[in-house]
Amino acid sequence: MALNARLDHRKPLVFDTHELGRRPGALQRLTRQIDAPRDLGIQGVIGVPEGAPVELELRLESVMEGVLVTGTARAQAEGECVRCLEPLELELEADFQEMFSYPDADDRGRPKAEPVDDAEEDEDRLYIEDGLFDLEPVLRDAVVLALPLQPVCQDDCLGLCSECGARLTDDPDHHHDATDIRWAALQGLAGSLEDGEKDEMSGEAPRSARANEKQEK
Repeated sequence: MALNARLDHRKPLVFDTHELGRRPGALQRLTRQIDAPRDLGIQGVIGVPEGAPVELELRLESVMEGVLVTGTARAQAEGECVRCLEPLELELEADFQEMFSYPDADDRGRPKAEPVDDAEEDEDRLYIEDGLFDLEPVLRDAVVLALPLQPVCQDDCLGLCSECGARLTDDPDHHHDATDIRWAALQGLAGSLEDGEKDEMSGEAPRSARANEKQEK
């Protein structure tokens, strides 16, 4: 990744490595609580709400070519069950490890003889700028990998009834009597015959017969 504009040390996900120094083997441990940035998670599926607390535990290790950052992020994610569409919450724990390279060192930690054009830099690389590094892109990737692509409220969630939308987990015996469409017409005819028989039993002729009598008169 090409070098960004100057980093702002006041941003919660920007960390300072000046205290660590560039002596290989030096270690620094940090803890920090931040407010979750916008869109932290899988958009439209599940994620950490903007402004929700995120606990960070970091281990910074100075190496020849830069600073190796190892850490864990903990937060509470919110989403929607893909089966029954009920809201859900889950405890998120995302582990990550990333190398932040010194911009003036090559892959072996040696000073570069000549500056390299931005177009030639490795797009996947993250850099330390003026002793600062931005953890946000690393955190975003780690959170996405730690979240389920298809979250469910419980492993055995039965989903929704395809006919009426009822939540089946609340009523496992829920069902609808299925009617074979091939018999629907016959059932309708049977109903008409039953109505005719009832009319005869009550001493009344079927409606069609009464109409014919009126025409004859």
